[in-house]
Amino acid sequence: MLEIVTLTLGPVQTNAYLVADSETRDAAVIDPAWDGHIILAEAQKRGWRLAHLWYTHAHFDHIGGAGAIADALNPLPLVALHPDDHVLWRAAGGGPLFGFDIDPGPEPTIDLFQGQILRLGNVQFEVRFTPGHTKGHCIFYVANIRAERSRSAGVCFCGDLIFAGSVGRTDLPGGDWNALVNSIKTQVFTLPNDTRLLSGHGPETTVREEKKYNPFVGEQA
Repeated sequence: MLEIVTLTLGPVQTNAYLVADSETRDAAVIDPAWDGHIILAEAQKRGWRLAHLWYTHAHFDHIGGAGAIADALNPLPLVALHPDDHVLWRAAGGGPLFGFDIDPGPEPTIDLFQGQILRLGNVQFEVRFTPGHTKGHCIFYVANIRAERSRSAGVCFCGDLIFAGSVGRTDLPGGDWNALVNSIKTQVFTLPNDTRLLSGHGPETTVREEKKYNPFVGEQA
């Protein structure tokens, strides 16, 4: 069963998601936003083996905790990022533009691509390439989460692509409004309506809610 711990961290209240297969105890962090020691403590408290860092994109507020996590792990965690965001990662996620000098952590070693399957114990995450907020933005989709006696709706970790009632900004380097809208409509709105959307900022929502009510890309846009 997939377990999800949401930690809202850092100067812009970014959601970091600590995820694990509760049976095998294999764990990953999707967007280690900030305060890596806090993320590590949560994994250790649960007896989870943290060995993966998966980035939806390389903005500083989504990778700011990676250095502290890597410093505490041996061997180093495997880092996954789309190649089109490597330049942004090397620029410390654009942090210096906002007055933040972060440690971006270990070099990405796994290149994300459309349709790729990442495995965490017995749980499979489908990678969907969703440029627009950044050139290499990706989302991670789990088709279903096994509950004790039933199969619950799937979940999508969607970074800064779409939020509850909003969408990601496109005014930073690498942003593209038309690409963002296309990514949402082809990669998010094609998921089942009950799919939970866990974004990089703010509360969770669902595909159904955003299709109907999102003022930027929904039915009333």
